[in-house]
Amino acid sequence: MLNLNNVGKTYTDQNQGRFEVFSGIDLTIEENQFVSILGPSGCGKSTLLSMVAGLESVSEGAISLEGNDINQPGPDRGMVFQEPSLFPWLNVQENVLYPIKKRLPKKEAEERVNHFLKMVHLSKFKNHYTYELSGGMQQRVAIARALAMDPKVLLMDEPFGALDEQTRHIMHDELTKIWHETKKTILFVTHSIQEAIKLSDRVVVMGTRPGRIIADFDINVSRPRRRDDAKVIELENQVMDLLKDEINKVLKEELDHEASH
Repeated sequence: MLNLNNVGKTYTDQNQGRFEVFSGIDLTIEENQFVSILGPSGCGKSTLLSMVAGLESVSEGAISLEGNDINQPGPDRGMVFQEPSLFPWLNVQENVLYPIKKRLPKKEAEERVNHFLKMVHLSKFKNHYTYELSGGMQQRVAIARALAMDPKVLLMDEPFGALDEQTRHIMHDELTKIWHETKKTILFVTHSIQEAIKLSDRVVVMGTRPGRIIADFDINVSRPRRRDDAKVIELENQVMDLLKDEINKVLKEELDHEASH
């Protein structure tokens, strides 16, 4: 469904010259799959997600959704960021309605908004302004807004990274229910090994300097997943060993750089 073929991203800076974020990224994601991208800071996972969203250009290779090349944002992809990026002057209902009010008849748009607010358990808060809500509730508004667009793919860039641990666990359960109900394809970026394994069908691990895919794990563990499950612990340890090597490599490069200056 979603295909990344030999994708690369390079920035050119007047002072530092050419900087390669990643190259040679090959990834195919099937319909209804929940796939997490995991990796150390600087490996380019958020940049990759922005390229799938059409917010960043592709330097080499191609990204396609159902055979159509992606080169700009579109309603077939809904994006949820780490910060909810809601409009503070609009209430909850108006925020969710905003991206679809010009695309759909008024009655249909309002029915869709009410449907997704009910799905994220915010119906009784629909007339509240977003600054009156907790961080977890704001993020549920952002998810409802993305789902109201009825995208083929839901793109999520560390959406729970700013939340406290207890709220994050609640959001994991909510997102899993939403995914089961909507049958959306989800591409999810995270720093957390536990979060990736708890939520995903697949965990794609990226290395850094330059960014590349170093592993692709199928998570064949029935849901709901428990932290003390032997298979979960084994997978966490495998991913941690891979990432430890990558993080140590980055630290060594930085230390060597500091020593040479």
